[in-house]
Amino acid sequence: MTQAFLDRVTSFAADHLTPAAADWSMGETPDTAIYEMAGQIGILGMQVPQSFGGQGLDFATRAAACSILAGADFGFAMSLVNTHNIALRLSEIAPDAMCQRYIPDLLSGKISACTALTEPSTGSDFAAVTTQAIQADTGWVLNGEKTWIINGRHAGLSIVYAQCRSIGDSKGIGAFLVDLNAKGVMRYAIDGGFAQTSMGTGGFSLQDVEVAHDAMLIAPGTAFKAILTEINGARTYVAAMCNGMVGQAIADVAAYGRHRDSFGKPLNAIPSWQAALSAAEAALNSSQTLTARAIDLVNTASDAQLAAAQAKIEAVTCAQRYLPELLHLMGAEGLRPERPFARHIAAAQIAGFTDGATNILKDRVARLTAQKGP
Repeated sequence: MTQAFLDRVTSFAADHLTPAAADWSMGETPDTAIYEMAGQIGILGMQVPQSFGGQGLDFATRAAACSILAGADFGFAMSLVNTHNIALRLSEIAPDAMCQRYIPDLLSGKISACTALTEPSTGSDFAAVTTQAIQADTGWVLNGEKTWIINGRHAGLSIVYAQCRSIGDSKGIGAFLVDLNAKGVMRYAIDGGFAQTSMGTGGFSLQDVEVAHDAMLIAPGTAFKAILTEINGARTYVAAMCNGMVGQAIADVAAYGRHRDSFGKPLNAIPSWQAALSAAEAALNSSQTLTARAIDLVNTASDAQLAAAQAKIEAVTCAQRYLPELLHLMGAEGLRPERPFARHIAAAQIAGFTDGATNILKDRVARLTAQKGP
């Protein structure tokens, strides 16, 4: 079943994502039909148990699928996996009625979803969130703002992390399911020098947003630990996605080098050109080795803190260094929007601060390595 699923993902990426990604990179918004196509082949339910309508696959398969999708368009791959993650989380911890209400629409692509951590004043310092949840007679009242959220501009549903006690108390953070169409929610899009449309980047403010008691999915005291555990998986599949981008770029360059002549011979017959391509291939192989180790640890529910951080650092560094070099091996041809290079180079920068900025992860690796000792 796993290979059949990955074959479907590969076909979906080649037939639907790659042709559309050029327009997305220029600022066009993905058609809602493409989300529904992703739902039809099971991408939005990869790890969701079959009892909830999902595929029931393992983390390793999710990482492989994310890598394939990112080879076509990193942003849309992130959009899909973030909706998937909410469906998976609900299947694990939400009340049955909540699962029945939301999971079918998430798996079908009818609605998108997001995890809301980052705020205007805090990112990787998760314990510093200032969005507050105050208990009321009918449930909870949320106030605050989340920003730079994948799917934030169009998500219908979000798991929002909010402080239930005093600001700075990591044990006071809880996680709430919020309907982003509810009264008091104001969504907005975020754009920049790199087109953010396929990723759906945006944010939302919460002004006296009321949620029921059972909307608290993870209670204070456990939410902080839960997100730190969950983020190890996210760092690992982001590493796989960076590898997917570099792998696709290498494949495109290699194919181009076989057919494009320069000074009377194919590019790949020019030693300096081939040496540059070989260096990228070697770097990718090294990154894939670290990513595979992290995938194995996450897949077996082992401690993946160190391995996930190392894998993401290596994969992001590889992508940020070698994607521009691979573009130069293509020459001006690589700048065409139908080629992946420009959008992959932009995505590699985004990956550098997604689920933990590289400089912070390097500090984390140093601490974890020191704790392990010689």
